[in-house]
Amino acid sequence: MSSRVKRRWWWFTAGVVLLLLAVVGGPYLYIHVIEGPAPAPLTLASSTPSAPHATSGSGSTTADGTWKVASGSVIGYRVDEVLFGQSNVAVGRTDSITGSMTAAGTRVTAASFTADMTTVTSDESRRDEQFDGRIMEVSSYPTATFTLTEPIDLGSIPAEGVERTSTVTGDLTLHGATKTVTFTVTGRRSGSSVQIAGSIPITFADYGISNPSFPPVVTTEDHGLLEFSLVFTHA
Repeated sequence: MSSRVKRRWWWFTAGVVLLLLAVVGGPYLYIHVIEGPAPAPLTLASSTPSAPHATSGSGSTTADGTWKVASGSVIGYRVDEVLFGQSNVAVGRTDSITGSMTAAGTRVTAASFTADMTTVTSDESRRDEQFDGRIMEVSSYPTATFTLTEPIDLGSIPAEGVERTSTVTGDLTLHGATKTVTFTVTGRRSGSSVQIAGSIPITFADYGISNPSFPPVVTTEDHGLLEFSLVFTHA
């Protein structure tokens, strides 16, 4: 093989290697180094913010009455995706949430929450454009709501700082479609504040939501999670 042919072969091989590095290594570098890992799932905070109300010496508070959503509440989505051939987790969130729950004795008798879907954002503006447009169509469906349909029986009022897991059933409205959902939440009281956290599995087709996939750039599962961490103060 002549030296000229060898040089051409070397440049061809080097070009193929560089192309492969750009196709595979570029997305890997962007997702895992530049963009960084997705935010951790929403759970109970290490400490629940307390409202400036007095508590009794026994550490218990009266649960009866209305509890309103307070600052520190977050709701959002979590979806597994493949971005440029690399596994990734898409996460979008908002703190624009209103709502309340009503307690009587050891039961939560009513609850209703609304999230402003027009304010959900992720770490990628192009993903947000897809979310606002073809996926969730927020101009037509600007809110998501949940309404409790069955009382939650706690059995007893948990002591301060003690976590309690409960099963919740209610109507969830996304993208203009309403479905009955049952899921678990974990709650904890601190002073006169309460925090609850959990997630609800969502199959997109059930709510008429377009699959977030955007071939060939992004492919996703046909389902995801609606996750939440809500802080309440006694009204």
